[in-house]
Amino acid sequence: MSATQLSPEMNALKDRMRATWMAGDFGVIAKQTEHPGLEFVSRLGIGPGMKVLDVACGTGNTALPEARAGADVTGVDIADNLIEQARARAAEAGLTAKFEVGDAEDLQFENSSFDAVVTMFGAMFAPRPEVVASEFKRVCKSGGLIAMANWTPQSFAGQMFKLSTKYIPPPPGITPPVMWGDEDTVRQRFSEGIADLKMERIKVIFRFEMPPADVVELFKTYFGPTQVAFSKLAPDGQAALRQDMVDLFTTNNIATDGGTENEMEYLEVRAIKA
Repeated sequence: MSATQLSPEMNALKDRMRATWMAGDFGVIAKQTEHPGLEFVSRLGIGPGMKVLDVACGTGNTALPEARAGADVTGVDIADNLIEQARARAAEAGLTAKFEVGDAEDLQFENSSFDAVVTMFGAMFAPRPEVVASEFKRVCKSGGLIAMANWTPQSFAGQMFKLSTKYIPPPPGITPPVMWGDEDTVRQRFSEGIADLKMERIKVIFRFEMPPADVVELFKTYFGPTQVAFSKLAPDGQAALRQDMVDLFTTNNIATDGGTENEMEYLEVRAIKA
């Protein structure tokens, strides 16, 4: 389905999502997932000559190591500013990769165009997961790989998103993004057109050289969804959200040196298209 076929309500929702991810400077927060991105890509068997589509690529945390492995990489994301950062990072690293604005639910590529379709903490936020699954299968070649890294509902990230919805409820009918981190849900979404499906839960650590209260201020300043959530609340609501976030980071802090370390968990999905 192309964007021109969407209802006015869905078009408005997508515009809000784009504005949310363009708010702040996600590149600051994305530094936390650079190393997990390298490790994720290293397990996918991506190599020279493979055509790879990196969906919701952000600032390029997975697209760049894919290009470094010799793949022909195209990265797409709904946020123009993140595409610009990805292009700048690729140029600085001397890597050849294409980056363009694009929608995970409306991929502008021919059927069976890619050997691998990859997304890390990205396509899971698209509002229509069944359309994402269909588009991934459509553009992937038979025998090709569809790989996803999705925060689990039980993870610290899942708790953060749940906290945000306490203050800013999602639109009616929108499935929580972290359901892409639930094994049974993924099996249902990939129940057709997939020859093999493997899933594994992976633990990673987010480390900040500052106490939890300062980490909350960092997210409030640079992480689009958090910044937008605060902007929609009255002062008393902002104070309550801030305190809840500080409590969440503090309760889950495993650092003992004054910094902040939170254990995160994601579901690694590897599906082979039939």
